[in-house]
Parts: sequence; structure tokens; C-alpha cells
Amino acid sequence: MPAKKKTPDFETSLAQLETMVTQLEQGELSLEQSLQTFEQGVSLTRDCQSILAQAEQKVQMLIQQNGELKEVPFDLPEE
Repeated sequence: MPAKKKTPDFETSLAQLETMVTQLEQGELSLEQSLQTFEQGVSLTRDCQSILAQAEQKVQMLIQQNGELKEVPFDLPEE
């Protein structure tokens, strides 16, 4: 069975993105470092978008049943 890719949590990814933005805004990185930081930022942004989409899907799967909210489990698609 293949090992699943460990996805960093949203808060960690967001903090890393904020650090990267600060570094880029300061303008002290070389062009190569800036490009590498930008690429990492794009990857983290995609991870954050995926985490948010999964959270949205989970919220949408909450259904009203007999006046109570019931969470319906779902399987995450394997990457």
C-alpha cells in the first residue's frame, strides 16, 4: 500500500505564505531566490485551496435530519 502524501495543516501553510510574502516585499532576495520562493508560494497556495475545498465539501455534507445536524462521512479522493 503506497504511503499517503502528508499535507501540512492550513495554519502552518498560511504562516509560511505570509513569511514568503514578507521576504519578497523586502526585495532583498536575489532573482533566483525570489523565483524559488514564488514557486513554493504557488505550491502552498494550491495546498491551502485544496484544504479549504475539502472543508467546504465537509460542511456541505452536513444535512438536516429530524431537526438535528448529522454529519455524513465522505472519502477523500486519493491523489
